[in-house]
Amino acid sequence: MRISGKGDMSLIILIALTSVLQLKNFNPENYSLLCLGDSYTIGQSVKTNGRFPEQTVSLLNKTKSHFESPTIIAGTGWTTKNLIDAIEKNNLQQKYDYVTLLIGVNDQFRGIDTAIYAANFEKLLLTAIKYADEKKNHVIVLSIPDYGVTPFANYSCASAELISNEIDTFNSINKRIAAEYKVHYIDITAISRKAKDDTTLLADDGLHPSGKMYMLWAELVGNYIINHTR
Repeated sequence: MRISGKGDMSLIILIALTSVLQLKNFNPENYSLLCLGDSYTIGQSVKTNGRFPEQTVSLLNKTKSHFESPTIIAGTGWTTKNLIDAIEKNNLQQKYDYVTLLIGVNDQFRGIDTAIYAANFEKLLLTAIKYADEKKNHVIVLSIPDYGVTPFANYSCASAELISNEIDTFNSINKRIAAEYKVHYIDITAISRKAKDDTTLLADDGLHPSGKMYMLWAELVGNYIINHTR
């Protein structure tokens, strides 16, 4: 290229600097998110874009990161054993940048022994760590929401107080195991209990969270991931 003068040289330098800055801010990598759980993860009674995994990805994609649509293994009514069986059936081969685990409400609801829950939860957490390529700080455990504050609880055989106490017991188990394996733990139970005074946090079925509540969860998950994206 023939340079005719100082003006042309300045233009070339400007173009070069712009290219460097663009390359510095360009992140071609796509990140992945795997979400394991039950109805709270599959988003029973809300639209797909209202579920917390999708809302988390939507929030993250407003940053410089780019996340693919989340992979979800979850189902309404699933216990820890159901989730274990489903994971084995899916036989996922890839690794994920981040993995969330939220499971246990149906173990509590069905009266499954806490020792069985603890053993199954630990197995699931080890699986989550494996799918996160052994990066423990890329695994996020969410506490079990408290459905004792929902209208559904009025039709339950157990009192709201008993449900809440049992949820606390199950959460003490998953929190302890999460701490043992040094993964990140997010308490969403406190948020779920706000539904007692704010019905907009509940879906139309009077039991599951609304998109509004899921957004509150997504913000907590998303903020953690933003601060730990490599």
